[in-house]
Amino acid sequence: MSDVIQNQELDRFDLVLDGELEGFTAYQIVGNELIFTHTEILRQEREHGLGGRLVREALDQVRDHTDYRVVAQCPFVAKWMSEHPDYQDLLTR
Repeated sequence: MSDVIQNQELDRFDLVLDGELEGFTAYQIVGNELIFTHTEILRQEREHGLGGRLVREALDQVRDHTDYRVVAQCPFVAKWMSEHPDYQDLLTR
């Protein structure tokens, strides 16, 4: 089961580990675009890889359950996507 849950009430994907919110990536939906606006890891020690895990699972959910074109306005999402060419198709849907 995924640790990333879409929180439609707050327009974000939440990373939940052991029942605790550890981070989120916020978005806006405009027309057929899902615009990632901000990503934040809340855990103080910012365990390596949590941000990437959050973005990967959020993008997987967008790919599997929508036909939205992704706009990576958030610098973290943009950098992550540039480093993972297998997710580039989401930018041109």
